[in-house]
Amino acid sequence: MKHINTLLILGIAVAIGGCATSNAGDTYSRDEARRVQSVQTGVVETVRPVKIEGTKTAIGAGAGTIVGGIAGSGVGGGGKTSAVASVLGAVAGGMAGAAAEEGITREDGMEIMVRLNDSGRVISVVQTGKEEFKPGDRVRILDRGGVTRVSH
Repeated sequence: MKHINTLLILGIAVAIGGCATSNAGDTYSRDEARRVQSVQTGVVETVRPVKIEGTKTAIGAGAGTIVGGIAGSGVGGGGKTSAVASVLGAVAGGMAGAAAEEGITREDGMEIMVRLNDSGRVISVVQTGKEEFKPGDRVRILDRGGVTRVSH
């Protein structure tokens, strides 16, 4: 039973990680490929590290509920005790699964403040990625349908 629970938990972690989308400036979805984007140029004013919260879908809570219910059903000798333990295990598992999903998909990111060349307006873009930015860098701001990214 312990091996089954361990395998279920590992499977859930892989599934949750596979559902995460990227907020990196150099990662495009399939829908964004071969699409026209608006391009503006600007200069980086400031960069600061931020945390991007993880996803909160029913996947983590649902998977945790299943694992918790199975684990709880093994407690007690059957009857009402086993049923109560199963329900409590499912509730606790659901809460733990939701928290695990959010924690697994949480990312470090950066908030990049850019002064646009054409208008002088300052905008802020939050993204992840390995590309480094520092004040004074000349950058491009690419935008399409509410998805904005900064690149060199």
